Amino acid sequence: MPDIQTILVYIAVTIAIGFLVRKFLLPKRKSKKTCGSTDCGCH
Repeated sequence: MPDIQTILVYIAVTIAIGFLVRKFLLPKRKSKKTCGSTDCGCH
């Protein structure tokens, strides 16, 4: 029977791997904010 510490370690590792996958492997979403009709590069 796994103890609570082992379960917490597995949860922490899963969250860390998910964060790294989202940060490095998934494409970034572009911001929909623009400066009027043209993008001035301020976002």
